[in-house]
Amino acid sequence: MFFESWSGLLRVVVVAPLAYVALILFLRISGKRTLTKLNAFDLVVTVALGSTLSSIVLTKSVALLEGVLALATLIGLQYAITWSSVRSARVRSLVKAEPTLLAHKGHLVEGAMRRQRLTRDDVLSALRSEGLDDLSQAAAVVLETDGSISVLKSLSGRDDGLDGVPRHEIDRPDPGRP
Repeated sequence: MFFESWSGLLRVVVVAPLAYVALILFLRISGKRTLTKLNAFDLVVTVALGSTLSSIVLTKSVALLEGVLALATLIGLQYAITWSSVRSARVRSLVKAEPTLLAHKGHLVEGAMRRQRLTRDDVLSALRSEGLDDLSQAAAVVLETDGSISVLKSLSGRDDGLDGVPRHEIDRPDPGRP
């Protein structure tokens, strides 16, 4: 349970640094975008890279070269999909979720909150984390594509901070309310 063999320990000491260096090199080659957490797809890739590195280091049946090839394949696929999503709206819509407006000019967008399974308390918690104590102090609250909640304290006259955020529910009354 605590010790199997010296060769197993030696394998970890040799393979771990080599796999780690390979991963760092691949990440440097592929660019900063590889590890961003802009959406669920990016999170999945990041978790998959960590899981693959773990398998390389701890699983005797995974040879170093096989593991390094797996890392390169994951990074290559992520690169190809993000490259395609920058150039194609169709690919972008398949891979990336839209941000969701949760509150606008002091009013909750309850239909959007319900669809995203968020409560008033969730929005108020985000306000408190920004040092605000009242919903009226927030110009907008947005659920970002990575699951984080952004609070905009003010908006320009053009609402540039909300570019790319669908706002079709702002003026519609909540169908669940009388």
